[in-house]
Amino acid sequence: MREHGGNLDLAHQRFGGRAEDWIDLSTGINRLPYPVGEVSSRAWSALPSRAEIEALHQAARHAYRTSAAVVALGGAQAAIQLLPQLAPPGRVRILAPTYNEYAGVLSVAGWEVQEVGELDALAGADLAIVVNPNNPDGRCHTPKDLLALLPRVGRLVIDESFADVAPQLSLASEDRPGLLILRSFGKFYGLAGLRLGFALGNSPDIARIASMSGPWPVSGAAIAIGGRALRDDAWAEATSARLARDCARLDGMVQAQGWTVVGGTRLFRLYGTPDALASQEKLARSQIWSRVFAREPTWLRLGLPGSESEWTRLAEALAR
Repeated sequence: MREHGGNLDLAHQRFGGRAEDWIDLSTGINRLPYPVGEVSSRAWSALPSRAEIEALHQAARHAYRTSAAVVALGGAQAAIQLLPQLAPPGRVRILAPTYNEYAGVLSVAGWEVQEVGELDALAGADLAIVVNPNNPDGRCHTPKDLLALLPRVGRLVIDESFADVAPQLSLASEDRPGLLILRSFGKFYGLAGLRLGFALGNSPDIARIASMSGPWPVSGAAIAIGGRALRDDAWAEATSARLARDCARLDGMVQAQGWTVVGGTRLFRLYGTPDALASQEKLARSQIWSRVFAREPTWLRLGLPGSESEWTRLAEALAR
């Protein structure tokens, strides 16, 4: 198993408690999710129709401000699983450190994986991957700099799973050969269990992914809830503003403990600590779970608390 946040099973094993007792801040998932509302019985009992799936695609185009081809999938992870099948195995270069599923999935499929530290080092790859904003350090790249890579690589994949909070970075509106954009629904909307994401880009690539994903790539519930949420501009605007305030609040709380801000986005923060494992255990004793990184023993990542009671529990845990 590759390292991930959301691994509450490990927290239970080491520190006890029930799942409902824990505040899981180990992910970048919004803890004040979009209100699901009513879902029709048909959404649960009938296979999704092509018209319903296309309505979801139109909602995604609205939210991501694009007219490009789009396909709904079972989360951005589903698109990552299909990437190796878009071309014969070759050389993939990944801007690192970043989300570790890319290297794992492509390596297993026979690709030669190289992790590089600078954008220019991606040149010459058959497949180049950039997470923008990046997970876990929040590093960002301008659309201009990313588009300049296109003639220098075979295919460029931009993972915009955290771009809902930074729309100025998005390339979703670009419809260019060799450019593929991945979007996550569950993080910003706080509904990761719905398993919904999108791939956007050039029509041939999207048609290929749609063919590989089958006739019913997402559930009726995902269509109903996702379509409603993606068209709710007022909720998205208010949520982005709240998350910005919460980032400043969280940074202030942890800096008072002597931690430093390494980076992050409006959905998670990355901190430098003297000993990340010790800091994780300190919070875990109050049943607050965080994310650590084997390669960076001083890094600790925290998602943003949701309710005021969660903020209070975190403040008390930090003060102990």
